[in-house]
Amino acid sequence: MARGRRWTYARSGVDRGSITEALGALLAETRYRPPSRSGQRLHLPGHYAGLVRIGRETLAVTTDSVGTKVRLAEERNDWEGVGEDIVQVNVNDLAAVGARPSVLVDTILCEVPNPAVFAAIGRGLGRGLRKGQISLVGGETAVVPELVRGTDLGGTAVGFFPKGRRPVTGASVRPGDVVLGIPARGFHANGFTLLRRLLRTRRVNLDRPRPGGHGPVGSELLRAGRIYVGASEAVAALKSTHGFAHISGGGVRNLVRLRDDVRFELDRWPAPGGEFRWLQELGDLEAAEMYQTFNMGIGFVVVVAASAVEATRRRLARARFADARVVGRVVRGTGVSLPHLGLEYSGYS
Repeated sequence: MARGRRWTYARSGVDRGSITEALGALLAETRYRPPSRSGQRLHLPGHYAGLVRIGRETLAVTTDSVGTKVRLAEERNDWEGVGEDIVQVNVNDLAAVGARPSVLVDTILCEVPNPAVFAAIGRGLGRGLRKGQISLVGGETAVVPELVRGTDLGGTAVGFFPKGRRPVTGASVRPGDVVLGIPARGFHANGFTLLRRLLRTRRVNLDRPRPGGHGPVGSELLRAGRIYVGASEAVAALKSTHGFAHISGGGVRNLVRLRDDVRFELDRWPAPGGEFRWLQELGDLEAAEMYQTFNMGIGFVVVVAASAVEATRRRLARARFADARVVGRVVRGTGVSLPHLGLEYSGYS
């Protein structure tokens, strides 16, 4: 394939530059400051959750959708994984600011409400609620055949900070810190517009395993993403914990959301699993595109003081995240680099 025609997220229909421009236009028109009785918004532009202080309490709020992974669920009539992902995509963003999940409201937009499909979504949603330690308190189901084809799934979650715990914003990240990575479970719910386009273009049989895989590739891709609430809970209150990052859409560039005036040198990032290598070969994707679109095997990052690495790993192990490992360090400079691959990213957008 000619280099100019290689597949990218933009070529599949998701242009990050256009998204950034559109969001900038939207935010430029939302200049409103509510009265003090509505709470004090904490300014954290581009972070994983919005923070508001009401009296002595601070709340974290986030919203996200499962995205086009639901299209694959429709094709396979396999809904439980994406039901669980409604929780996963939201509570992991709360965990990335050190908040304890409290409540979630879900959103289901559909052409036709199918009881069997809703039941399967509900089973996955219930699993996610238990893993994320969060309550479902309401939601919105809208039958809007003129707006959506099939089904769209998402939600909004609220978390809080237990007494004595402050938000983990990344402000204390500094050169000398160590970056710990916790493995992902496959692709989670990111990059599926590109992924699905490649499946169609290459005419992949979703009922057969990929090379080196186990079970139908369609079922493998629909596994729910891993939930990291327990990892955040285990170490969020420690002064030595300086930052968290949920490696979701945007890949390793998500680290810049913590601080843009240091450099995250990911010199020990492990080789990604077979599913990522398979996809890269399937689409002739450049490494730069892979690492800025997918999680590449690490779904959550904890940035800690160098002196606390082993103590942090022990705490994570007790919380059932014994697979946490050192993947890099913080140094002077800016951006994110993977020196062993010759990759550098200057920012998040």
